[in-house]
Amino acid sequence: MYSFAQRSDTTVVDEPLYAHYLSKTDSEAGHPGTDEVLVAQQNDGGTVVRDVIFGEYPTPVVLFKQMTHHLIHLDWSFMLRTENVMLIRNPREIIASYAKVIANPEMHDIGIEKQHEVFDFLTKNRCLTAVVDARELLLNPTGVLAQLCERLGLDFDEKMLAWQPGARPEDGVWAKYWYGNVHRSCGFEPFVEKKLTLPPQLESLAERCQPFYEKLYQAALKS
Repeated sequence: MYSFAQRSDTTVVDEPLYAHYLSKTDSEAGHPGTDEVLVAQQNDGGTVVRDVIFGEYPTPVVLFKQMTHHLIHLDWSFMLRTENVMLIRNPREIIASYAKVIANPEMHDIGIEKQHEVFDFLTKNRCLTAVVDARELLLNPTGVLAQLCERLGLDFDEKMLAWQPGARPEDGVWAKYWYGNVHRSCGFEPFVEKKLTLPPQLESLAERCQPFYEKLYQAALKS
């Protein structure tokens, strides 16, 4: 999201379906800032699709950062009218990161099983533009972003490689709970292999997530 925000031809929108997701699940108690999110955003996903995703913007390109587990109780046919890029990450890293904010994340929190479902939907309907793996992106930001821009029919812009540290105006109201690390960043940091130790219940979750990730990784742009 921060990378594409550096482009002069692009507007970015942070997780427009978050409030919709919270309003449709029993996950509210585990999400910090739930009340703020529900007040800040339209709660009805259909209205979000109509007025936000297909709304009017001052730039020719609009990037919507979405979470796949937010795509519940929605008609997915709107994705047939958009360019769809899936960002994937090793599930152990997702779980370790999530557990810093939510004590006992579950499969629906991690979102990778839903990513697999979305991947199958997009592939079946021939509307998946690209899959980007976080590790591959960090190993070669220029190479992977250049490939992604080509898939999107855009010229690669080197401004996408760096940004000013700190909060950004496009951040959702939940940024103060989730975006600490990215607010300290000023670009794509070199990839460092992490040795992550998870408690038993989260290790079990990681093992269940791994097959979904491996299938998605096969389709990812490579550095």
